[in-house]
Amino acid sequence: MGVLIGSCGTATPADPSPSPTAGAAAEFPVTIGDLTLAERPTRIVVLAPTATEMLFAMGAGGQVVAVDDNSTYPAEAPRSDLSGFQPNAEAIASHEPDLVVISNDINQVKDQLGTLKIPVYLAGPAQTLDDTYTQLEDLGRLTGHGTEAADVVRRMKDDIGKILAGTPKRADKPTYYYELDQSLYSVTGDTFVGSLFDQVGLVNVADTVDPQQLNAGYPQLSVEFLIEADPDLIFLADTKCCGQSAETVRARPGWGAITAVRENRIVALDDDIASRWGPRVVELVRVIADAVGKTG
Repeated sequence: MGVLIGSCGTATPADPSPSPTAGAAAEFPVTIGDLTLAERPTRIVVLAPTATEMLFAMGAGGQVVAVDDNSTYPAEAPRSDLSGFQPNAEAIASHEPDLVVISNDINQVKDQLGTLKIPVYLAGPAQTLDDTYTQLEDLGRLTGHGTEAADVVRRMKDDIGKILAGTPKRADKPTYYYELDQSLYSVTGDTFVGSLFDQVGLVNVADTVDPQQLNAGYPQLSVEFLIEADPDLIFLADTKCCGQSAETVRARPGWGAITAVRENRIVALDDDIASRWGPRVVELVRVIADAVGKTG
């Protein structure tokens, strides 16, 4: 299920040149948690679209030899038929990696690769922006790009800080509905995406759902619930996957009674950006802030 753009430089991939520096070589060995790398990796396989974006943003793209079939950004990432949802240890090992990055340990692939003496870094889903920053810094250290990763983090913090500082502070905070798919699955404020909306100053209608129906932060809502909740804004994170748009939402039976529909406050998001927690989250925050500015 999808959970998480960059005109300010944050999302633009840095030079992917793999040329190591003396400083980078001096940083090894590196230990992050239970993972120790004796040398700078030069053959990285990534089964996590967010991690792919992070590595290219910090200039480590030249060390990446293969990424999974869902790593759609940046365009120069070496996409393969490897799957992050059905990882195959033998297929991964065929690329002769000296580091594998995953976002979840499906099929216990970490242990399988461990038996092959292939080091693995688990870049799990972020819950907060601080988690994103930590993951960037970890990957920077593991790839010999600690300084560049720190620069990406600094730019993200600066850009997001400026966006939030320029967003109107409303005493009566607008409400919103965030759509993951047409079956009306949404997110609560306890998720990574929900936390971004909280920072911008919006109130999530899904947070009023019966606690027994919260589904670990991803409740399935109903048309009746949404009409009753009457959100001021609707954000669609199912535009690419499911062809949803302001037009399709307006055509839904009964939805014309919702303020967001009536006032044409339906915001189409890029599914990929909305489902990832990497550097392009800056643009997601910007889109949310722009929508808030139009509700006044």
